[in-house]
Amino acid sequence: MQRLQEKLAACIQRGDKAMGLFMTSGFPDPESTLPVLREMDRGGADFIELGMPFSDPLAEGLPIQRSSERALQAGVRMKDTFRTAAAFCAESNTPLLLMGYANPIHQYGIAAFCRDARNAGIEGFILADVPLEEHLPFAGEAAASGLGLVHLIAPNTPDERIREIDRATTAFVYAVSITGLTGSGLGAIEHVETYLKRARSMVRTHPLLAGFGIRTHEDAVRLSRHTDGFIVGSALIEKVETLWNHESKPPKTHYEEIRRFVRALKNGDKGAEEENP
Repeated sequence: MQRLQEKLAACIQRGDKAMGLFMTSGFPDPESTLPVLREMDRGGADFIELGMPFSDPLAEGLPIQRSSERALQAGVRMKDTFRTAAAFCAESNTPLLLMGYANPIHQYGIAAFCRDARNAGIEGFILADVPLEEHLPFAGEAAASGLGLVHLIAPNTPDERIREIDRATTAFVYAVSITGLTGSGLGAIEHVETYLKRARSMVRTHPLLAGFGIRTHEDAVRLSRHTDGFIVGSALIEKVETLWNHESKPPKTHYEEIRRFVRALKNGDKGAEEENP
């Protein structure tokens, strides 16, 4: 996980907010995932989360649910995700993490999963349904393979538990901005900011990044005011889904639009100007 730690540290040192982006493996189709990841990288992603398709993604709203179902229907399995990850990591220094749920990893075998993730060049993983009390089997194998393990907090997480999670994580603390699913609206933004300000005062050992509900550059700016960065998933999934549903457009146009969308998330209007000097 050295590349991830170095990337986040570099962002913090220069006063920049790290941008993490999520994309489901096998979406919009198995052949297009890798080119999409490349455009996310070119657009300015500081790190990328590659989603492991799963039939019951409990924390996900409809956009990511649909992307996972689409990938599974196309026959994408864990081995395919590792192949995509290895191909991306072979050509980019941008840190890549896996994100998903415990069941597929148990089916694969935790030790085998961590070994193959390391061999693919992956930096670590995030498991949305593994609480602190059940993380040790994953943490032990991750540490043995040199992988980071990200833990999540939410608005209803008590102060002392936030401190415990900060101590337990080995990559960064993922602050879920809402008590809801990915793709949901942020709701009363002042309440979200109050929660993130509280989390910032508790998380002292590792970087703190906010995710869930971020759809625009303006959302990212507000939610990263008290954090070290932000993560966008559903809005990007929806963008890709919309593009690939317009088959009359050439694929090259799709990829250019993804890159512009990512630049705008990071830089706002300045990002659009950089794409069209």
